[in-house]
Amino acid sequence: MNINLAVLGRQYELHAAEYEEAALRSLRSGWYIMGPELEAFEQEFAAYTGACYAVGLNSGLDALTLSAAALDIGVGDEVIVPANTYIATVLAVTANGATPVFVEPDEYYNLDAERLEDAVTVRTRAIMPVHLYGQAVNMELVMEIAGRHRLAVIEDCAQSHGAHFGGTMTGRFGDIGCFSFYPTKNLGAFGDAGAIVTDDAALAEKIRMLRNYGSKEKYHNEICGVNSRLDEIQAALLRVKLGHLPELIEERKKIAAHYMAEIRNPHIVLSETRNGAGHVYHQFVVLTAARDHFKNYLAENGIETVIHYPIPPHLAECYVNLGYGRGSFPVAERYADEVLSLPMFNGMRADEIAYVIDTVNSYCP
Repeated sequence: MNINLAVLGRQYELHAAEYEEAALRSLRSGWYIMGPELEAFEQEFAAYTGACYAVGLNSGLDALTLSAAALDIGVGDEVIVPANTYIATVLAVTANGATPVFVEPDEYYNLDAERLEDAVTVRTRAIMPVHLYGQAVNMELVMEIAGRHRLAVIEDCAQSHGAHFGGTMTGRFGDIGCFSFYPTKNLGAFGDAGAIVTDDAALAEKIRMLRNYGSKEKYHNEICGVNSRLDEIQAALLRVKLGHLPELIEERKKIAAHYMAEIRNPHIVLSETRNGAGHVYHQFVVLTAARDHFKNYLAENGIETVIHYPIPPHLAECYVNLGYGRGSFPVAERYADEVLSLPMFNGMRADEIAYVIDTVNSYCP
């Protein structure tokens, strides 16, 4: 049996007729940029998250970058970020000329809020927590510290669509919540797409301007902006998937429940869920000291896996100027050496789930 990490075609097949109708509706409309489909999706996504405003953008990275820009974060400022994250989080900070300040992850792979206050300096402007793999950060403590130091909070929700902490959906704690709709996400488009949500009317309006060359009115460019617009076809397709998102999340939770209950291998450490946090399982991550050997073993048995992520941002070649080296953030580095994501996708069959479990249980380094 061969099983890929994510079989995107199955997600399409689950609701193919609806996707095709939405795409054709958009194509036949003759309106492909900044039209009624985008406006409707923004309203529906804002309602889903409970936010007052949503602004559709080209990607999750643009959502983070423009959010920092809208908060006037720039040269001389520091933004606290997790040491264990995808590099997009950090790129958004440095794209605005600010300096990323890394904080080690906790046992749930997320930013360790208990270490957060030690990273705050007089130059700190914002905290950028990432709800990695689909599980919420300890946002109660993050918001307490942010409030005490009067810091902005930009939530990176690229992997946490529909996840909650203490009954509140991720993206609703901070000043701005940033989402990616990359095709592999739980709420994935059929190309690149992203969005922000906020309750701040002024921030929403500024990000609308930033996404459209800095203008409210064509050819009247009030601020320096970019081209980061969520197109009509992707908006139409996302409207379909958003309507099915609760059931898609429940399906992923059921797959994860099988893994949690039935994987029994002393060499494999399963992920835990934080008390009070909801997990939507964008990824199902395990930990093993013999990660590369385990990954090769699974590949030999037809199971595709991916490392999320093999190089922590502080060790990325593009950030050598920050002056970090091996040993700077040992917890994040350990995760980079030992984490592995098992197959997790909507439409995964029972026999495929069972095969992954049996194969993992048969592993011996």
